[in-house]
Amino acid sequence: MSSDRRFYLDYKSPYAYLAIEPTRALEREAGVKFVWLPYVLEIPLFLGTVEERNAHQWRRVRYSYMDARRLANRRGLIVKGPQKIFDSSLAAIGMLYAQRRGTFERYNDLVFERFWKRELDIEDRAAIARVLEESGAPTTGFDDFVDGPGRAELKRIATTAEASGVFGVPTYVIDGEVFWGGDRLWMVREKLAATGAAHPPKQ
Repeated sequence: MSSDRRFYLDYKSPYAYLAIEPTRALEREAGVKFVWLPYVLEIPLFLGTVEERNAHQWRRVRYSYMDARRLANRRGLIVKGPQKIFDSSLAAIGMLYAQRRGTFERYNDLVFERFWKRELDIEDRAAIARVLEESGAPTTGFDDFVDGPGRAELKRIATTAEASGVFGVPTYVIDGEVFWGGDRLWMVREKLAATGAAHPPKQ
């Protein structure tokens, strides 16, 4: 049975936010556990900078946030479009820090919820530290982690992800096979079942 079961997310992706609960539900139902990993999107590379986007890119951006809000509303979640292109590296490093201290799930929920309500600046180190504290993680070593091993680990994760074919989020990697998008969870389920790691989907 393969142990290569990865789930990549980015806090500035509304679709990653929407994939959190369905992914947890799949873990519970199938009796598997993904390795949850940060993958920081470089949005200007595929959607342009705010200043340089063409009409086609703006249509894509507007539709994406409209679609995400539509899906979020069905589940009682709030998704407000960000007012700029954020660098989510600091929040991603906070994720790695929380994982090491056993408070990841709470941290993850708080960051996603507050960011998409426009209540959290994910580029503010002090704000991320406060979320870590609220999640139950001691923050004495957070600054050192950000400036040293945390940033190096984030880079290593990105290198491994891209070598596997990851280019966006949410992305699942099962036994080396890539599935992009929360709407591909049914394929992830089938893949898990094929490897003997999960029960086949119920009819």
